[in-house]
Amino acid sequence: MRIPKTHPRYESLMTRERLVKGVKGGLTALEGLMAHGRGEAFDYLIGERTRPFAQWAMKASVAALLLAERPVLSVNGNVAALCPKEMVQLAKATGASLEANIFYRTEARIRKIVGALRNAGAKDVLGIRPDARIKGLNGPRARCAKEGIYKADVVLVPLEDGDRTEALVANGKFVITIDLNPLSRTARAANMTIVDNIVRAVPEMTRLAKELKPYPRTRLETILKTYDNKKVLTEALKFMSTRLAQLANSH
Repeated sequence: MRIPKTHPRYESLMTRERLVKGVKGGLTALEGLMAHGRGEAFDYLIGERTRPFAQWAMKASVAALLLAERPVLSVNGNVAALCPKEMVQLAKATGASLEANIFYRTEARIRKIVGALRNAGAKDVLGIRPDARIKGLNGPRARCAKEGIYKADVVLVPLEDGDRTEALVANGKFVITIDLNPLSRTARAANMTIVDNIVRAVPEMTRLAKELKPYPRTRLETILKTYDNKKVLTEALKFMSTRLAQLANSH
């Protein structure tokens, strides 16, 4: 589809097109399109802009990644279709490893995700040969890389399902997610939740990583100590409800 840049829904439509291309290319599962549609509805409610509650969560999340001993960025099909280059840049800026890890696992899809990340500039990507399992999960979705998610202390799992997020937290991981739905199991189970669109959040996190990297460890620790995920989710919900009421009253 050719979408003119003057179209009022240009960014949103281009995002959809990247996912459709991801499905056709074998990166993204069809179920990922439904998940995106659900998230897009919440993006409307925040006005398709990064709000202060998301900015707070991003700053704290970047501090957590910079302080981590073994940070890992988990990449699924939707993430690989939407922002592979940006994820590679974030990994470089934070010193994190990249791991392809998906809910609907097939070897073909894993290899395509790894290929997308390598094409985007990644040198080492984990996940092709998983040699460990996430305790508390069953079937192929439990498989992970021993040197990646299995040993990680901090894991970024954007656009993740609730079961896996809960299992990672139960396994002692500090879990960061990017989820437009503040009511989802993922958003509520994670230690830090960035309520924003991933295509806006990841580049901003990279910018923040470059800004925060020179900070002394004590200053990064202070950023973490003052963060409150429950407050972030509450602020996100209040913003959405207020804006919904305003939109309803404007017609």
